[in-house]
Amino acid sequence: MSGHEDDPAADGIEEGKRLIRLGGEKGLSLAERLQDRFHRLTWRTPIHTLRLRGRYPLKLIAVPEDPFFGDVARGNALLEGKLRFRGEERAIDTFDIARPDVSADFLDYVHRFAWLRDLSSVAPRAQAAPIAENLMRRWLHAHADTIADPAWRPDLCGRRLQFWAAHAPLILSSTDLIYRSRVLNTLARGARHIDRVADKQPIGVRRVATWAGVLTAGLLIPGGDARRAVGEAGIAKALALSVFDDGGIVSRSPRDQVALIRILTMLARTYDARRMVVPASIDAALARMVPALLGITHGDHALSSWQGGGPLTADELDRLVDGTGIRTRPMRQAREWGYQRLAAAKAVVIVDAAPPPVARVIDGGCASTLAFEMSDGPHRLIVNCGGARAAVAHLPPDLAEGLRTTAAHSTLVLADSNSTAVLADGTLGKGVAEVELTRQESEQASRIEASHDGYAKRHGFVHRRQLVLTGDGRELRGEDMLLPAGRRAPKRPQTPFAIRFHLGATVQVTQTADGLAALLRLPGGTAWQFRCKGGALGIESSVWIDGDGRPVATQQLVVSGEAAPGGANVSWALKRAA
Repeated sequence: MSGHEDDPAADGIEEGKRLIRLGGEKGLSLAERLQDRFHRLTWRTPIHTLRLRGRYPLKLIAVPEDPFFGDVARGNALLEGKLRFRGEERAIDTFDIARPDVSADFLDYVHRFAWLRDLSSVAPRAQAAPIAENLMRRWLHAHADTIADPAWRPDLCGRRLQFWAAHAPLILSSTDLIYRSRVLNTLARGARHIDRVADKQPIGVRRVATWAGVLTAGLLIPGGDARRAVGEAGIAKALALSVFDDGGIVSRSPRDQVALIRILTMLARTYDARRMVVPASIDAALARMVPALLGITHGDHALSSWQGGGPLTADELDRLVDGTGIRTRPMRQAREWGYQRLAAAKAVVIVDAAPPPVARVIDGGCASTLAFEMSDGPHRLIVNCGGARAAVAHLPPDLAEGLRTTAAHSTLVLADSNSTAVLADGTLGKGVAEVELTRQESEQASRIEASHDGYAKRHGFVHRRQLVLTGDGRELRGEDMLLPAGRRAPKRPQTPFAIRFHLGATVQVTQTADGLAALLRLPGGTAWQFRCKGGALGIESSVWIDGDGRPVATQQLVVSGEAAPGGANVSWALKRAA
């Protein structure tokens, strides 16, 4: 997977290439919000009800394969009569699907029927089918006849159609013909529901998922050729808007990237089940998205933590890539996806070198510009706190929101403020609008220099960060500079700053007697020395959200100081000592 990481030209990296990408808040306008609200209200009108009427299929044309393995713990919980998701658990027999008292993420898990994958991964059909049928009957009773949010939200409806099709043997094995007819009728009504609304969904996962549902119905419900033709055109357009040319999703969220890869792969297997050629737009998107995702993996082959996502485990990531059937290497430079990868020997450094995503394409975005993570082989040395959108449900709301801030990432924080405003409604506001990036490669080292303007208007400074990873992977040299932002003079005589380096969960840290350095010990005896110049070094507590969404107490190095109107400069280095 990483056999070409020592080839600087493998990604077509141009030395000294200057990359600029403009961002901005660009959230939904009031008119767009009102239009969306009005559209949802129309679902309950007689006209929409009439649109959902029609013939229902007696059976599906084919049953596609689900290429992905489910979560064993959640599957075993289902065998015990419980629904479990991210720290929440409800007994199936007493769970009120019509009026649930669970988190939105738990409810999405139920409504999209993703639990079918978990169940099928731990039990044979004879054991799993009665459990699936019981939950299906309860869901049909609560939601089949009432078209309302969130159960009939178009993207959930689209994903539900995919799971129903792939796991049809679990939900359609009953000899009860009335029940079978109701399942198939609801499936057909779901397809009609999303036929006309797919392009009204937000670009990204939600729009593509809705079109995937349209295509699944077009492929598997008899007489669906016209729907399939419309769906293929629709998903091609949706992918062009939702996925950058370099393969990254526009939300810049690894969590969304994983979700979209799964949706498209399931859709490709549906074409395989019909012995039909997968549309080029789907194949091409997957071929770009997998290497982009691998580009943000560490030496432990698990994901780094960006835009609210957690460190998807190596096993989960391996199963994901195996399911796609794509064999590729990690992408080192993603111009629009925005993550730069430096790799030498056992060291991997991943840098966020782009503005945060615009508000309309992500919920729960993070102000992480110019943050980095670093690993030495299987051990994470420097991390971001991560997990704002992937943590367990019982995480305190204030902590979950705090994970979105600049201070929760390994980068410079000026005047205890965010480089991009983090808003209470889950969106991002004003801040970083432009990032400039220069990358150079040689046999001796890989060098990145990047700057952002997130603090320019408020505090009069541009933050510039330089990172140099030596060719033997034994040293990372860094420099953080605060430069006067042209005519925008700093507004105070001294502006406090803090450069944060959140440490991996297995790192043991000891500060040296002179207070200018720290020794970082990894499992197995490996040690790295951190030294800095231009600020005071301290050690503070921190938190890291692990692969299961659980908070883990950790520590962080903090280099603090004050910037005069002329700016400030802090140099630092991480050097492998043993």
